[in-house]
Amino acid sequence: MRQTMAGVWMAALIALAMPAWAQADDGARLLGLWSVDVTQLPMPPEARPQRVTVALDEAAAGALKIRVEIVPAEGAARISTAIVPLDGSTVPIEGDTLEADAIAVKRPTGDVLTMALAKQGVPASTRIYAVTPDGDQMIETAVHFGADGKAVMRTFRFDRVR
Repeated sequence: MRQTMAGVWMAALIALAMPAWAQADDGARLLGLWSVDVTQLPMPPEARPQRVTVALDEAAAGALKIRVEIVPAEGAARISTAIVPLDGSTVPIEGDTLEADAIAVKRPTGDVLTMALAKQGVPASTRIYAVTPDGDQMIETAVHFGADGKAVMRTFRFDRVR
């Protein structure tokens, strides 16, 4: 009995100590419009895009609508969209397919999205998006392999627009 009560007490303490954002696992905090802080991009200022946004919206039960807009320094917007099931199955990307033409996603927790991109059947990159505890920022870790066969990892910060 004493061990049972100790276990119940410990579980209650853990639940109370957990912030509200950690208890919600429905993915709603990922949804919205996110804008990358282009001043942090590792390239000369004149080469940086004017704007990079990612919109994540619920498309249907178990699926996301993803819209990526990149406005390069020259100004002509590149827009890619996909409605993607969260089960890891691959679907085509519509619109601009310069970087990738297929996408698969999974959401291991409500605040994390894992994305695999491919181009002509070949892996292009893996991206992991994680929402910060305050819900105001989303951190992207992008991974691809360079021509030398070594992994290249980049981290970008997105600010919530809506």
